[in-house]
Amino acid sequence: MTYYQAFIDNTFVDASDGARMDVFDPATGAVWAHVPACTPNDVARAIATSARAQKDWQMLPPQTRADYIYKIADGIERERDLLEELLVMEQGKSRAEAAGEVTDTIRYMTYAAESARRIQGEILPSDRPNEQLYIYRVPYGVTLGLCAYNYPLALIGRKAGPALVAGNTMIIKPHEATPVTASVFCKICKDAGLPAGVINMVTGTGKDVGAPLVESPTVRMITLTGSIRAGQMIMEAAAKNLTALSLELGGSAPFIVLKDADIDAAAEAAVVARFANAGQVCICNEAVLVEESVADAFTAKLLEKVKSVKVGDPKTNGGMGPITTPDALARVEKIVADSVAGGAKIAAGGKRPDGAAFATGNWYEPTVLVDATAETAAVVEEIFGPVLPIVRVKDYEDALRIANARPDGLSAYLWTQNPSIYMDAIKRLETGTIFLNSGITGLVNGYHNGHKLSGLGGEDGIHGFEGYMQKRTVYMSY
Repeated sequence: MTYYQAFIDNTFVDASDGARMDVFDPATGAVWAHVPACTPNDVARAIATSARAQKDWQMLPPQTRADYIYKIADGIERERDLLEELLVMEQGKSRAEAAGEVTDTIRYMTYAAESARRIQGEILPSDRPNEQLYIYRVPYGVTLGLCAYNYPLALIGRKAGPALVAGNTMIIKPHEATPVTASVFCKICKDAGLPAGVINMVTGTGKDVGAPLVESPTVRMITLTGSIRAGQMIMEAAAKNLTALSLELGGSAPFIVLKDADIDAAAEAAVVARFANAGQVCICNEAVLVEESVADAFTAKLLEKVKSVKVGDPKTNGGMGPITTPDALARVEKIVADSVAGGAKIAAGGKRPDGAAFATGNWYEPTVLVDATAETAAVVEEIFGPVLPIVRVKDYEDALRIANARPDGLSAYLWTQNPSIYMDAIKRLETGTIFLNSGITGLVNGYHNGHKLSGLGGEDGIHGFEGYMQKRTVYMSY
C-alpha cells in the first residue's frame, strides 16, 4: 500500500482526524493506495492559506508567475514515467493514453505560461475633458478546481495553469476515485519553488470537502469538469455568494453520417471517438445518426473495426482498459439493459469480457447497439462508457432535429462532403464544438465549452484564459 497526502500551505498533511480513504485499481478492484479523508477543518485551513498567499501572488508580474508554471511543466516531464504509471493504476487508461494525458498536461501549463504577456486591457475615450477610461483584467482571488475522474492530471493542468498565471491561487479537489496524481502534482509544484499557499489540494468526499469549498464566501471562482447534475448542484450552492462559475459539463454527442460521407474514414473515427479511454471522454461519440441509404454499409464497417479494439490489463495492453468506478459500470449495464428492453439489439459486446483476467474490476466489452431510436435509453442518456447505439435517420434534417432536441450541447460530429450542409450545420447545430469530417480531438489554443445544459464558461485558448480574470474599470481625471 502507498499513502499519498493532501497538500496545504506547502506541506503534505494528513486529515486533521487521521481518517483515510481507499483508492481502488479499476482493473482488479483491489485497494492499492490511501489518501487522507479531509475534514471541513482541513478545508478551512486550505482556504485561509490560499487567501493569504493570493495577496502577494497577484502582485508579482505575470511573467514571474509564468516562470513558475514553466518550472512545473518541466517537473511534470521529469516525472513522466511515474505519472503515467499512476494514471494507469488509478484511472484505468492504457499506458499509451496515460502518456498522452501527461503530454496534454504539459501543453496546458505551457500555453498558460505563454499567455502571461498577452494579458490585455483597454483604453477608451471619455466624454469629459482631462479624463481617461481604462479597463483592466484582474484575478478573482481564491479559485477552486473541481476535477473529474476521466483525466485526473490533465484537468489540473487545464485549470491551475491559467488560474495561476492570471494571478489567482487555486485549491484543487480531485475526484475521490482518482486523487493520487494530484498529490504528485503538488510535489512537483513544491519542488518548483511555488510559494506556499498558491496551490493547495484536499482529498475527500463531496460532503466533507466539496460542499464547504463551494459554499465558502472566500472562494470567488469555481471551475468544474463534471456531470450536468453536479454542475446544477454547485451552481445552487454557489448562488448565495454569487461565486463566478466555469462549468464544463456532460453531453451526449451525436455522430452524424450522411450518404455522401467517406464511410471508411467515418467508421474509423466513430470507433476511436467512442472507445477511447473506455468511452469516458465528455466529447466522445455517444450515438451514431446515420442516413438510411448508407446505414447497412456503415454499420458493417463499424462492427468490423470494433473487433480490432483490444480489451485487457492497461498496464500491459495498448487497447481499451476498464471503466474507472463500479458505479459507472453499473450505470452502463443498466443503460444497456434498458435499451434492449426498449427494442435495441446487441450487435457486439454487451457484457463483461470472458476469462479469469476480467473476473474482478470494472470491465465491459466494446458494445454496439443496432435498431436504436431517438427514444432508446443509450441515446437519451450520456453513457460515459464503451457503448455505441446506432440510429437510422431519413436525412440531414432528421439528424439535426434529433441532435437539437437534446437539452445538452457539448459537441457533435458531422460527416458529409456537401458544403451547403456543413455550413448550415455550423449555424444550426446547438453545440459548443463541431467536428466536421474529423475525429475526436482538442487543441490548447481552441475553446472547449458547452451550450444549453452542457455548461457555462469554458476552458482553453485565449477565451479560457480570460475566464480566470474579471474586469475592473477606472475613470482617471488628470
